[in-house]
Amino acid sequence: MNLNFNQSLAKNYTSGPQIIRVLSEAWVKDNGYCPNCGTQPLADFANNKPVADFYCATCTEQYELKSKKAKLGNLINDGAHKTMIERINSDDNPNFFFLTYSKSQEFTVNNFLIIPKQFFKPDIIIKRKPLPKSNRRAGWVGCNIDLRKIPDSGKVFLIKNEKIIARKSVTEQFQKTLFLREQSITSRGWTLDVWHCIDKLDDKFNLKQVYAFADELQRKHPDNNHVKDKIRQQLQVLRDKGIIEFLGRGCYQKLS
Repeated sequence: MNLNFNQSLAKNYTSGPQIIRVLSEAWVKDNGYCPNCGTQPLADFANNKPVADFYCATCTEQYELKSKKAKLGNLINDGAHKTMIERINSDDNPNFFFLTYSKSQEFTVNNFLIIPKQFFKPDIIIKRKPLPKSNRRAGWVGCNIDLRKIPDSGKVFLIKNEKIIARKSVTEQFQKTLFLREQSITSRGWTLDVWHCIDKLDDKFNLKQVYAFADELQRKHPDNNHVKDKIRQQLQVLRDKGIIEFLGRGCYQKLS
């Protein structure tokens, strides 16, 4: 991969956002590949499809690209809140590429990762305040994507801190979580919430430590009165899918 944007492609543009859009999309088309099957290059949607920028001609996975300057951070600005929530709940919600770049003498890619669509659920979409009356789009409500609420396994880096990750490692990590797509929205929500709790623990942990998140999980799932039963059920799901290993006597270990 070439980590630098081809700046000559933007010589006819004056708008900053347009320049970044042109440069970043061209970079992905030249350097990106499908994290699911490894196909390169990705194809772009010629007619500016509103829900995606690229797709894989081999496995049909779809991808939308978000780019920002400097560090990745915890919050990513997105578009209209209502539209984003509708997309998450739709069948054609794309996977999301996130690209960060530094701007000195050259535009250099420092992080490029994908968050697979199965990790998106409504509570990671944070509603922003409506635009004020003084704005020409007064009342419009945007949103941020809260990356802190996504398990570490849901952040698949192709480039991390300017280091290129081996393609085989990327596709293996991407494919390891595809089982989530087979779950109902409710089941997936439980799996991801328990998974997120486990991410806060050490590599080796026990059932009692996961039970400590029971109140937090109850608030997220107020209609369920058997939270500890659900915790044990989801630990079994994560064990069966190779995310964690059961060591016996209520102890577990995370698997890489």
